[in-house]
Amino acid sequence: MASAPDDSGDDVFDQFLSQRGHETERVDWETSYNKKQCPECGGVHDDAATECSVCGWGPGQ
Repeated sequence: MASAPDDSGDDVFDQFLSQRGHETERVDWETSYNKKQCPECGGVHDDAATECSVCGWGPGQ
């Protein structure tokens, strides 16, 4: 789980989580050729997709 990029105090929160093995970087689409793949469920979408039609995930969530 990543913290929101504009919250104050994120550095301390992210450091706390990373010391305990959690990812703190922003998760984005995985890309292959001209398709996007959802990092949550693996659903494949056109390059213009802004939200996963399978699970509802979107960048920044």
